[in-house]
Amino acid sequence: MRDAAGHVLHVRKRGTASLMLPGGKHEAGEDPRDTAVREFGEELGIALDRDRLVALGVFRSPAANEPDHLVEAAVFEHPLVPGALRARPLAEIEHLEWVDPSLPRPDMAPLNTEHVFPALGDAR
Repeated sequence: MRDAAGHVLHVRKRGTASLMLPGGKHEAGEDPRDTAVREFGEELGIALDRDRLVALGVFRSPAANEPDHLVEAAVFEHPLVPGALRARPLAEIEHLEWVDPSLPRPDMAPLNTEHVFPALGDAR
């Protein structure tokens, strides 16, 4: 999810150092779109419309907060939802931030810098 200036919504989980996209592990048999909707609701209280999700890609990268692990993520775009700019962290989320993808940052998850941000540039 991006704001009008193109900033991308990111979260940081409690006890970790890297910013990442909201989301999480899918449940057995769960469609990746349903995972995105569920996780946004659990982590931020934001209700996404499954039918408005647009697939950006499936990406694989080193896990930000788990050394020697890889993460594979189905990433979607969704139009800005009313109230999202005032969202508050829920569940295991400690911090949320709207990030300018054009500015390098040392606290960004590799998935974003290696795959998502370049793909978003192509999607503009």
